[in-house]
Amino acid sequence: MNHFWFIACIQVMAACGLAQVSIIPQPVEVKMPESAGNFSITSKTSIYLEDARLAPSAAFLNDYLKQFYGFTLPVKKKSGTAPGIHLRYQPPASPKVGAYTLQVDAKSIVINGETEQGAFYGIQTLIQLLPTAKSPALSIPYILINDYPRFPYRGMHLDVGRHFFPVAFVKKYIDYIALHKMNYIHWHLTEDQGWRIEIKKYPLLTQVGAWRNGTIIGHHPGTANDNIRYGGFYTQKEVKEIVDYAAKRYITVVPEIEMPGHSSAALTAYPHLGCTGGPYKVQETWGVFKDVYCAGNDSVFSFLQDVLDEVLPLFPSKYVHIGGDECPKDSWKVCPKCQARKAAHNLKDEHELQSYFIQRMEKYINSKGKIIIGWDEILEGGLAPNAVVMSWRGEKGGIEAANQGHDVIMTPVSHVYLDYAQAKPEDSLVIGGYTPLKKTYSYEPIPAGLDTSKSRHVLGAQGNVWTEYMRHPSKVEYMIFPRMSALSEVLWSAREAKNWERFEGRLQKQIKRYELWGVNYNKKFE
Repeated sequence: MNHFWFIACIQVMAACGLAQVSIIPQPVEVKMPESAGNFSITSKTSIYLEDARLAPSAAFLNDYLKQFYGFTLPVKKKSGTAPGIHLRYQPPASPKVGAYTLQVDAKSIVINGETEQGAFYGIQTLIQLLPTAKSPALSIPYILINDYPRFPYRGMHLDVGRHFFPVAFVKKYIDYIALHKMNYIHWHLTEDQGWRIEIKKYPLLTQVGAWRNGTIIGHHPGTANDNIRYGGFYTQKEVKEIVDYAAKRYITVVPEIEMPGHSSAALTAYPHLGCTGGPYKVQETWGVFKDVYCAGNDSVFSFLQDVLDEVLPLFPSKYVHIGGDECPKDSWKVCPKCQARKAAHNLKDEHELQSYFIQRMEKYINSKGKIIIGWDEILEGGLAPNAVVMSWRGEKGGIEAANQGHDVIMTPVSHVYLDYAQAKPEDSLVIGGYTPLKKTYSYEPIPAGLDTSKSRHVLGAQGNVWTEYMRHPSKVEYMIFPRMSALSEVLWSAREAKNWERFEGRLQKQIKRYELWGVNYNKKFE
């Protein structure tokens, strides 16, 4: 590297004729040589693997090149200093997970990861250095990048309960996550409007619970019902396929099996799990429904344990999300079994009864070597001992949980609910709310009200995609882009590196990538 004289400021790119360098999320350090130049990638350029564990990174690059430029590169074992693209894995004594360096000079492109993930993230940066126009030769400017993520949890959520999406789109969604250097997908698999995962011991969950007899038209409460049977589910084989696809992109899939509320689909399939015994129905509208799992019925816990016995082996993730949100207590207040449970355990109210429910399930899940995540309502009535809290109703729940020594993931409705409108007036049917791009970009995951000694408990944040008004994949894309790009920078880049005006400038190149990808992005973002 001694033959480089580096200029340490990104702002000089235009002066150097390198305005095409535009990376989101912003790397920790970008240096440009005084003498500009380019390395050209053609179909004859080789990828050299310094370690066989980096094969997924090479495969991702080749898949991208094939899809968008029409060619792939030969992959070879390491070959010293031969011209080409060199992928290296050289962990120091204390590696930063996700850290990498990328250097481009006249002879080669060298990506060195401190971890396997780091090398993969280096590939994502290399992809952003590619031109956005198809060409037989892809010119990459001379550059040196040193980079690593700020937060360990950089997530996106996908609700497939309200609307079901095919395996091909779930994979595409995972690719979007990978391209933004994010590393978790929270897969919301069960809802009032549909149960979406095959459970072999309970076939009615998908035979009955995966289908509803219609869907409201227009905004809740709706102008009518289309009366069209709607649904779908993922087989366990398909789940394994998706989890494996994500793993090759260093993305962890966190399943959510909702309890004790949002359970209409399960109750419809197995009515004895409710307080009244039914009849129930798979819901055809949106909102919160009073019928929930019966907290006084031991068969409910047996059922959920059986479900988890089939779900947990499908997901290597150490986390499993159990929901815990929006659980009305109406049926519990008049249910003899629930009241008997409350009395037997000296619980003062139904909030403590929910805490009993969550803690009982947590104990079982912990016995399987997993950690539960729950929405911030699980704080009410007493927090389960080992739970991670997702703080969605603002930051209060996250602060409270962190102060109790629990890890938290910030998902406040105010900044990262990507089902909210991006513009005013609303340019499409949405649930409501208003979260413009600039507001998402402004988000700071470490709450101002949190003691700095507790900030280590903030694992990161997540963009939430609830799909009441997203029936088609194109609408999901429209709602997440470009806000997902903004959130990726919030979670990856150093706090002091964030700058709205510079992000706006880099976003113009990112938009060209959207167009290359064929993404249905929002063009009226604010």
